[in-house]
Formats: sequence, structure tokens, C-alpha cells
Amino acid sequence: MRSEEQSAAAGPVRFDTKIAVLLREDLEPWQRLNVTAFLVSGLGTAVPEVIGEPYRDGDGTGYLPMFRQPVLVFEGTKEVLTAAHGRALGRELPLAVFTSDLFATGNDRDNRAAVRAVATAELDLVGIAMYGPRNAVDKVLKGARMHP
Repeated sequence: MRSEEQSAAAGPVRFDTKIAVLLREDLEPWQRLNVTAFLVSGLGTAVPEVIGEPYRDGDGTGYLPMFRQPVLVFEGTKEVLTAAHGRALGRELPLAVFTSDLFATGNDRDNRAAVRAVATAELDLVGIAMYGPRNAVDKVLKGARMHP
């Protein structure tokens, strides 16, 4: 039996870690998608253990690896997002941020400059992504709800 079949036969995989994205609830649909994509790209580069093995289809064509576990997307008010940001920093979780200023920039250099220009407490956050132990991430997300 191949390893994928063995894994499937062993039952569902339960992770002791969590990848989560928290979005501000007032974003437009295109903004939600854009912010989520940008945020999770940061986790994949900074936390290599979240990335699984490359994919192959039945004909042997190769595809890029993806996260090894689900990404859960939540939403909340600006206040919930600000509080979650503070809790994530306090727990020293790997964290990606997206501020409202980034909607007006068009490249990585300008994105970084826009974030660097604002003090931590003054960031106008529209989304954060984090990775860490399940319990820690759950505590950070207190007050948020699953994205519909």
C-alpha cells in the first residue's frame, strides 16, 4: 500500500498547530481574497514546516507544494483585529500583517515602507495571519468568528 493510501486508511489527520487568517469584516470581497493571499504567502516563506510535499498527478506531472494543513479564515471588527494583533505579538507567534495603506501601493518595496512608517499601535490593520499551537491561536482569535 502506498503511503497516501496508508494515511487515508489510518483516519483523519489532526494537527496540534493552526494556520489562521483574521480579516476585518468591512472589506470588499476582492479585498478579502487579495489580503488572504498576501498574508498566507508570508507564513509559507517564514515557517517552512507548514509546507507539505510537492504534488504529482496520475501521469507524473509535478505541481508546487502547498500548506500541509487547512487555513482557517476568520473575520471580526477593527477592535477584534487590533486586540488579536496585540495577543499574537505577546505570544510571539509568526505573524503577517496587511494594513489599509497597502491597498494604495503596488509593490513589495512600497508595501514594506508603508508598514514601517506607522508605529505598531497605530497600524490600520485589515488582516493578520498567524501560525502556532492550536490553543495559542485560539486564544489570539478570541472574539472573532469563522468567515462565512
